[in-house]
Amino acid sequence: MTFDTWLASLSSRSVTVVGMGVSNLPLIRLLAGHGVKVTACDKCPRERFDNPALLTELEGQGVTLHMGEDYLENLSGDYIFRSPGIRPDIPAFEQAKARGSIITSEMETFLEVCPCPVIAVTGSDGKTTTTTIIYKLLQAAGYTVHVGGNIGHPLLAETGSIAPTDRVVLELSSFQLMTMRRSPSVAVITNLSPNHLDWHTGMEEYVAAKENIFLWQNQDCKLVLNYDNDITRSLAPKAKGRVVWFARQTTPPSGVTLEGENIVVKGERTVLNTGDILLPGVHNWENYMAAIAAVDGLVDDETIRSFARTFGGVEHRIELCRELDGVRYYNDSIASSPTRTVAGLRSFSQKLILIAGGYDKHLDYTPLGPEIVAHVKALVLTGATAPKIRQAVEQAKGFDPEALHIYDGYDFAGAVAKAHEIAQPGDVVILSPASASFDQFKNFMVRGETFKRIVSEL
Repeated sequence: MTFDTWLASLSSRSVTVVGMGVSNLPLIRLLAGHGVKVTACDKCPRERFDNPALLTELEGQGVTLHMGEDYLENLSGDYIFRSPGIRPDIPAFEQAKARGSIITSEMETFLEVCPCPVIAVTGSDGKTTTTTIIYKLLQAAGYTVHVGGNIGHPLLAETGSIAPTDRVVLELSSFQLMTMRRSPSVAVITNLSPNHLDWHTGMEEYVAAKENIFLWQNQDCKLVLNYDNDITRSLAPKAKGRVVWFARQTTPPSGVTLEGENIVVKGERTVLNTGDILLPGVHNWENYMAAIAAVDGLVDDETIRSFARTFGGVEHRIELCRELDGVRYYNDSIASSPTRTVAGLRSFSQKLILIAGGYDKHLDYTPLGPEIVAHVKALVLTGATAPKIRQAVEQAKGFDPEALHIYDGYDFAGAVAKAHEIAQPGDVVILSPASASFDQFKNFMVRGETFKRIVSEL
C-alpha cells in the first residue's frame, strides 16, 4: 500500500488516536489536515494540559478531544492508533476490537507504507548509539536518510517526501514492536537482557516483542545478531532471512569479529581499528560492529574509518558535559538499566564517583554490586532504587566500606551537589542511574538535561 492510497482510504473512516504525545501529534495533524474524522484521547485533563494553544489548534482543525481519567471510556473508531506506552491488551482496546475497530500504531502503519528500504535497530542496550552510527554512515556515503522511531521524530506524517531511493533508519522499542506484523529489510538486535519488566508481564513477553523486528522478514532480508549474547544467539533458528553475526568476545561462524584490535568482516578484511573509535568504552566497539554488519555493502570502509575518528557520541550517553577544577562530569542518563551502567563504568580506566538510582522497573541489581565495587570509589544514591543498589553493593564480594563510601538519602539536586563536594582534582563524576527516570522526571532526556544544568551552575 502506498502512502497516498492509505490516506485516501481513511477519507470516509473514523480514526481515534490514543495519546497526544510526541509520537502521535504529527499523525493527528496529518489526518485532520486531510479531512479525516479524528478523535484524540489523552489521560491528562484539559485543565492540566501543558499546551492549551495546541488544544485550540486541533479543535480548529475539527479534531474531537476526549481528555481526563475517562479518556478510554466508549473507545471507538474504524481505526484506533495506540500510543506505544499503552499496553495493547487493556480492556478498552479489547472491547473496541470486539466492536470491529482495527487497533494499530503510527509505527506499524509507517512500515506498511514506507516506499524505501528500512534498517531498524532494537535491543536492551546500545540501540540509540547504533542507530545513530548507521544513520550517519549512510549519510556520509551519500544517501538521503530519514531517522525515526525512538530516536529523531515520527516519520509517518513525512512519508510523502520519502523517495524509493532513500534509506530509513529506525530505533524500535519493545513497546512499539509488541504488536508489529511487518519487519524491516535489515533488522539489528544489539543484545537482550531483563528490561521494562514493570510494563511487560515477564521476560518471555519482552523477548517475544523484540522478535517481531525480524519474524516478518523474508529470505531476501538480513538479521544482525550479537553472538556474544545468549538470548540473541538463541533467536537465529527463527530467522526468515540471512543471519549476520557480530561478536567481540567469541568467534561466530561468520560476520563481524574482533581480531586483536581490528574489526574484521567475514575474516577477510579489516574495516576498522578500535584505536580509530573516538567514543570511549568497549561497548561502543560492539555498537560499531553491529552497525558495520548492517551497512556492509552500502558504505565503503574508508568512509567508516573517517567517521569513527570524528564521531563524539550521542547526547546523554557518556557525554562529557563539563570539566571544573580538574573534575570531569559525564552525563550517562540513558543508562536506565544495570547492564547499561556496567558498560559505562567499564568505559573508564580509573575509579569513578557514581550517581545512581531512580524509578524501580523491578530489575535485579545483584550483578551491579560487584561492578560498582570494582569501578567506583564513591557512590551517591537517589531515587526509589537507592536501597536496592546499596544492598547489591554491600553484599558484593570484596566490598570495603572504607574503600567505597556510600552516600544516600538525597534528592536529585542534592546527589549532584554531594558528588561535587567530595570530588577532588583528577576525579570523574558520572550520572549513570541504572534505573528509569519516572520517579522524578518525564524521561531520561529531562534527567540528563537537569544534570547538565546543575553541573553548569556549580
